[in-house]
Amino acid sequence: MATSRAPLRFAEAVSATVSESTKSGFFFDYDGTIAPIMRDPAAVRPVPGAMARLEALSRLVGRVAVVSARPAAYLCERFANLPQVGLFGLYGMQTVVDGQVRTDAEAQPWTPVMRGLAADAARDLPGGVLVEDKAPLVSLHYRAVPSLRGVVERWASGKAAELGLRQQYGRMVVDLRPPVERDKGTIIERETEALTRAWYFGDDLSDGLAFDALRGRERRDPAFIGVTVAVANGETGDELARRADFTAESPEDVPAMLDHVISAFPGLPPAHTLDR
Repeated sequence: MATSRAPLRFAEAVSATVSESTKSGFFFDYDGTIAPIMRDPAAVRPVPGAMARLEALSRLVGRVAVVSARPAAYLCERFANLPQVGLFGLYGMQTVVDGQVRTDAEAQPWTPVMRGLAADAARDLPGGVLVEDKAPLVSLHYRAVPSLRGVVERWASGKAAELGLRQQYGRMVVDLRPPVERDKGTIIERETEALTRAWYFGDDLSDGLAFDALRGRERRDPAFIGVTVAVANGETGDELARRADFTAESPEDVPAMLDHVISAFPGLPPAHTLDR
């Protein structure tokens, strides 16, 4: 979705952020953004340097958070040493508050339905499809056998129509979830209400909703600056990159991009020392 403001230069975005640091926020998708995409989702870890940069940012700006399709419990494990980083799981249907996972009241009653859906998927779909039961959400991964994309998408569409669910397409995955108004866009819209600058880093189609939220805020509030960063990949094409202010070539390049931001704050040592 287009915005009427002039294109940002990176240095301008950084300077604007530093000038209003306490009212600035950084928001990140997880898989494909600060962690690699892998065939086995359980094996994924953040790329080297990512955690150190998020920790540094959390001491410099008003808000740092991760918004992911992962269950919040998974995010709690990965970010246990960064309690100051906000965590939103299952596209925002789960939130971590004081170390405890809270599932959205509208989504919670759907848990038995989604459990049954996961069992149906394991029974009906070919063995190459990885079924992740994240109740109240089910992920159907076909990364191991890309040729099964059509089979998975047709099965998911049928079940969505039958049960009244929503579908979210991603990088070799289809997510089925309850019909509640929670997604990366609604979370970013809510979380940036008190901010004057906000950055969002993402790599997948669902991250476009977060981009839209920042652009919408800019139209409503000309003093607000939303900075969108797309992490490039060959699986979702260039749609997200074309809508972004800036791009990173891979998750491994995100820490270096954040170094430029961190180093701009006065009185700090060079950001690369974070890796020591």
